[in-house]
Amino acid sequence: MSIRDKIPNLPEIHVESNLNLLLRRAKENRTVDIEEYETTGGYSALKKALKKLTPEDIVVLVEESTLRGRGGAGFPTGRKWRFALMNPPPRYLVCNADESEPGTFKDRIIIERDPHLLLEGMIIAGYALGAEEGYIYIRGEYPAGYLILENAIKEAKERGYLGKNILGTDFSFDIKVYRGAGAYICGEETALLESLEGKRGHPRLRPPYPAQSGLYGKPTVVNNVETLSNIPIIVTYEAYFMNIGPSGFYGPKLFPVSGKVKKPGVYEATMDITLTELIDMAGGVKNGKKVKAVFAGALGIYRADELDMPMDYSPKGFGGTGTTIVLDEDDCIVDALVVITNFFHHESCGKCTPCRIGTYEQHIILKKLKEGKATQKDLQYLKHLSQNIPANSICGLGFSAPNAVADALRKFPEEIQAHLDRTCKVCFKD
Repeated sequence: MSIRDKIPNLPEIHVESNLNLLLRRAKENRTVDIEEYETTGGYSALKKALKKLTPEDIVVLVEESTLRGRGGAGFPTGRKWRFALMNPPPRYLVCNADESEPGTFKDRIIIERDPHLLLEGMIIAGYALGAEEGYIYIRGEYPAGYLILENAIKEAKERGYLGKNILGTDFSFDIKVYRGAGAYICGEETALLESLEGKRGHPRLRPPYPAQSGLYGKPTVVNNVETLSNIPIIVTYEAYFMNIGPSGFYGPKLFPVSGKVKKPGVYEATMDITLTELIDMAGGVKNGKKVKAVFAGALGIYRADELDMPMDYSPKGFGGTGTTIVLDEDDCIVDALVVITNFFHHESCGKCTPCRIGTYEQHIILKKLKEGKATQKDLQYLKHLSQNIPANSICGLGFSAPNAVADALRKFPEEIQAHLDRTCKVCFKD
């Protein structure tokens, strides 16, 4: 029985690409097995890496590619690898597949439809880093993805791509899959490592960074699914990779688009695409409506007049994971903020008091605002929270939890005032 028979009902997610690199085998709603992966060029990059390139060659290729981490922070991947290599072995490679940010489902497509692309990227990365063990930390809400990865690892071992003396070389590498328990905070790399070690998923104070002291106190590289899936492409194309996309932000990028668009799904494009063009790629707004705003995951909210920005990691770019949730002219910003602040309050690990209490306070005030019970004093407190939660928290959740609220207070004052006056046409129809 194939994996396709074991997991017949993968979610129907629209996939579209104008590059055919990361998503070329993932357009259909099915899992690509190892036979199909090999016949479409799969594992040829690994063979090239082990037979023709040294670990240093690969690290240099990744550095020259300017590949940035696709998990949100956009940190240069080659630089992170180089930091780890400055520390003695044993070293570990960890794939962050805890894709929990609201509106983000791009890694899911690779995991469920083209799992061997991720495995090949991890094996090459393990070779470059001198690691013998790799771990995939997958979110608990991806049960199908977990089974698919376990099956793909089994297939790869049977073909000699994993295990001892891979492809007859001295390189040995193995991958294990670890299921999380559904905590958003474990997408933060140090909380992820704590969870992998069997501890409570709380972020660590840094420094030291994982590249110095990570899993079990050893040098560890943590990259997400999309980042590692770029590695076979870089090894295959080498210098040509720098012809894909704008200068300094080379390579393909996946963008999950949802909300009030005609074709929600995952889109592959270069990072010079603008937010407006991406929404057009997704068919535009439903029912002929206009865009009111775009919620960009942990980054905050953008108005309709701010959408002509590139989707890169520059100071004027969109950055982040590329998450795009489109709100139309009939949506209420305050109503959306109630949902957003509830998420961050629920997912706060509680380690930092400003985050634990502040996210709760944000949510309570936004609920009062939606119900028309808030006052100007409440808005002043919201501004205070927006400044002090990130200033006194130690991880990305605390840094980003107030972003959407702060943006809304600054960019949509008329909607905030409409709730103070109880004149919002969405929330006060009577």
